[in-house]
Amino acid sequence: MTSKEIRELSPGEITTKLRELREQLLQLRLRKQTGQVEKTHELRALRKDIARLETILNQKNRQAA
Repeated sequence: MTSKEIRELSPGEITTKLRELREQLLQLRLRKQTGQVEKTHELRALRKDIARLETILNQKNRQAA
């Protein structure tokens, strides 16, 4: 998900997406520990997506305040 796409979302949608990605990250970490993950690069990509979402959400919250 690109920053441009994220900026078009409302803060509520961003929060929902954050929750979904954090759940995916948790599941991927559990699968990694059991040796079931073949594509370990997905962990890094999820963490970066979460960081992007949090950054843009914080920017939107500061603009609203």
